[in-house]
Amino acid sequence: MTDNDPLHAIDTMSEECGVFGVYGHPEAANLTYLGLYALQHRGQEASGILTYDGKAFHHERNRGRVADIFSESCLNRLKGHAAIGHNRYSTTGGNKLENVQPIVVNYALGTLGMVHNGNLINGNFLRDELEAYGAIFQSSMDSEVIVHLIAHSKRRHVAERVIESLGRIRGAYCLLFLTEEGLIGARDPYGVRPLSLGKIKGGGYVLASETCTFDLIEAEFVRDIEPGEIVQIDEKGVSSFKPFPKVAPAQCVFEYVYFSRPDSNLFGKNVYAVRKRMGRELLKESQVEADMVIPVPDSGVPAALGYAEASLIPYDTALIRNHYVGRTFIEPQQSIRHFGVKIKLNAIRELIEGKRVIVVDDSLVRGTTARKIVKMIRTAGAKEIHVRISSPPIVSPCFYGIDTPTRNELVASTHNVEEIRKYITADSLAYLSTEGMFRAVYNNSSEYENKHFCTACFSEDYPIPFTGEERVQLGLFEDQALPN
Repeated sequence: MTDNDPLHAIDTMSEECGVFGVYGHPEAANLTYLGLYALQHRGQEASGILTYDGKAFHHERNRGRVADIFSESCLNRLKGHAAIGHNRYSTTGGNKLENVQPIVVNYALGTLGMVHNGNLINGNFLRDELEAYGAIFQSSMDSEVIVHLIAHSKRRHVAERVIESLGRIRGAYCLLFLTEEGLIGARDPYGVRPLSLGKIKGGGYVLASETCTFDLIEAEFVRDIEPGEIVQIDEKGVSSFKPFPKVAPAQCVFEYVYFSRPDSNLFGKNVYAVRKRMGRELLKESQVEADMVIPVPDSGVPAALGYAEASLIPYDTALIRNHYVGRTFIEPQQSIRHFGVKIKLNAIRELIEGKRVIVVDDSLVRGTTARKIVKMIRTAGAKEIHVRISSPPIVSPCFYGIDTPTRNELVASTHNVEEIRKYITADSLAYLSTEGMFRAVYNNSSEYENKHFCTACFSEDYPIPFTGEERVQLGLFEDQALPN
């Protein structure tokens, strides 16, 4: 990934995927379109919708953003009372049309559609095994392994086949299946990725990656799907199954740090409130005298507000973000220093000049963009620049459905805070501690210790174990040097 890529102009990990499903509503396609629109932050590479009208399935998918793919005439063609949809950010497989979801297959029990948020640890092993038995794969996604397992199953009912197939896979997943009978949702036993159930006014149910979608379509939040739970929604209502052995939950704490929309309620907590408390905890751990607190927009805003309110230091938006940058742009022939960052962010000299500035961001991954942002603020005349990160240092890649840089791109994996500070040229640098992060999550409860979350990116403690061969394949033994 080059520094000129606008999606990486802010130094953080990239999005994952978003899933959305509706059952029992005459405008299932329109509701799914709105749901995917609300989940656009979870993936901008591609999008797709599959509907069922009681007689036939209807399908539309393409590369691009939701609003660019689904016109009014397109949605009119997607008839039915049930639908599933997907926003894609590829973690396995490239950005090719054959990798766009929903996956739709015809097999012994009829037609099956599936969408997936997550990543399979043993996907390559299962793919090799299935190909040896004659399976022909149409994509390079690990997700396709699941539909092949379902097709190979001898069970009589779809739900039974889903349960049997999921019993063979390891990794993180939230899955939605659409069949002639209804809608099936599944969450992995560790509950790494979020999935929530809502009830639509006037009838029908919805399953979605985030609750912000419920507000848009005026659905009532019912509950989170539990780790290891499978729900089946059909004309009889909602049925629940918990067929897998219970394990300690390992929900992704980085959903709070960056991925989820601030207005979503996630794992029982409001995301915005948690992020704001992270800023307050950051102040407690790393206070510094300054004239102004500014966020790296947009993800650093809640923590910066929390830091400013707790410190009584004035808050201002002295970094302005261009919200209309696409996936590609034409760079001038004459080279402009730090062009990739400048096209996304710009500093306001009138606010910054002569000031001691605290810059708050949610995370620091490679360090290259943070370095450019610090230099931009310095060029705008800042007297001092103190960088504060509202999460712990990221030392490990994620293999559970996040597009993470490799270990040799994670600056904190082999460099201490002082070395990173010198590299990004800040006057000081401080991260939120793991304990402070969980105090924010649990709102200073006496039970703030990590009991329910995956912290692998901060700790190298992977809750879903790897075999030795998988560790080698996934690059868990890489070294790193500071980027130039």
